[in-house]
Amino acid sequence: MRHLWSFLAGLVVAPVTWVLVTLGQDGSARTVARWVEIGSFNSANLIEPAVWLAVGGILLGLLGTLRVSPVGPLVAGLLLAAPYVGTFVAPFTVRDRIPDGWKVLGDPLPLRLPVENGTLFLLGLMLMMAAFSGQRWRQWPRPEAGAELTPVDGPQRTDFTLSDWPTTSDRDTAPMTLGYPDPTPTEPLPRRASGESPWSAPPRGASRPDDTTTELR
Repeated sequence: MRHLWSFLAGLVVAPVTWVLVTLGQDGSARTVARWVEIGSFNSANLIEPAVWLAVGGILLGLLGTLRVSPVGPLVAGLLLAAPYVGTFVAPFTVRDRIPDGWKVLGDPLPLRLPVENGTLFLLGLMLMMAAFSGQRWRQWPRPEAGAELTPVDGPQRTDFTLSDWPTTSDRDTAPMTLGYPDPTPTEPLPRRASGESPWSAPPRGASRPDDTTTELR
């Protein structure tokens, strides 16, 4: 069923895009030519042809990028490229078969313009190339009913209890402190007698190291 809807979409989008591209190109060309003629420009004059081109581009983009079916882009691409390919065989016959003199909302509609400058051929090839991307048209795989997604490392445990947490004795790291000094008292230093100079020798009662065997003379 999706192939049928895509086929119908291609049949509709191809002629609509032809008309939109014609209106946009003709409007842009006449606007720029008028600017060159008068030596001045007004950007607001390009809004209307830009809208026609934007709508045509959006239609082609939707047809070529939606994951529906490759039938629609293929059909639309063939329809758009066929007139230009026909000019290689019978250019005058193809040109005479394209209607001329039509108007849309008061604007002329020269349908021969995008055929003669090759725009339709370019757009048709783009759609056909999009249709040949077979990998892109495949549907996403759907998980089977009742299937559960499990992580790569295995199922996660949800039966943790309070007894599973490690106790203080099992920890390898030392307990955290606030950086206070060791409370163990140290041996006080010998005090000098009152009246002695701070630059004098240390008190005579101070103990010497055990390994001292000679006296300084």
